[in-house]
Amino acid sequence: MIPGLAFAGSSGGGSGGAGTGPQSAPSVPINNGNVPVSASSDGITITSEASAFMRGGVSVTGTVPGSDAGDTVEIDQLGSGSSATWTPVANTTAASNGTFSAAWHPPRPGQVTIRAQIQGSQASSAAAAPTVSVTLYRRSTATLYGPGFYGHRTACGRILRRSTIGVANRTLKCGTPVQIYYQGQVITVPVIDRGPYAHGANWDLTMATGRTIGMLETEVIGAAPVPSAAATGSVTAAPTSAQAPGAQ
Repeated sequence: MIPGLAFAGSSGGGSGGAGTGPQSAPSVPINNGNVPVSASSDGITITSEASAFMRGGVSVTGTVPGSDAGDTVEIDQLGSGSSATWTPVANTTAASNGTFSAAWHPPRPGQVTIRAQIQGSQASSAAAAPTVSVTLYRRSTATLYGPGFYGHRTACGRILRRSTIGVANRTLKCGTPVQIYYQGQVITVPVIDRGPYAHGANWDLTMATGRTIGMLETEVIGAAPVPSAAATGSVTAAPTSAQAPGAQ
């Protein structure tokens, strides 16, 4: 389980400055990031945590049938794209009671889909292997912005409102869904602007986004771009957005 992220610094803004008030945040689904995910199929069970950090890597545990005790369990990760294939990322040996555990470090943040199978299994058995998805986060400094920019157009062509949900990033494509992890909570919001440009921050959250997760000043968060399908229905606030002092 990922512990709540620690306080990082004093308040500050990247794209437009900070400052909070007694305003109600828009309705955005918040998920618990500190929960296990598990799947069973073909006599094999695999379990991991829904959230993990790059530095800690991904850990999995599970069980195999008693007849497979002592065999090598292969952990595979599904690649990205329409022609994605499974790639072995870790091997471990099932104990005499059928339990196993393994860990590895994916190279980048984001959602990873993994499965467990007995090494050398037939194709039909591999296709039936249990799969789970884990979101891997990179620890990042995040600031807040909004006041002073309300009513202005963002680098992504939208208008910043007090109710705007979204983040600014220097390089991600406009509209890219990003999962934000903060103190055990996870929300998915779109990239709506360019920035931040101060305080060594990697992300600039709109004030409404910060209020939604209880972030009131510059903090360390977990952040990970995710596939668009993962964000379906995740942002229910009005589709308005933010402005930075320039685009990149």
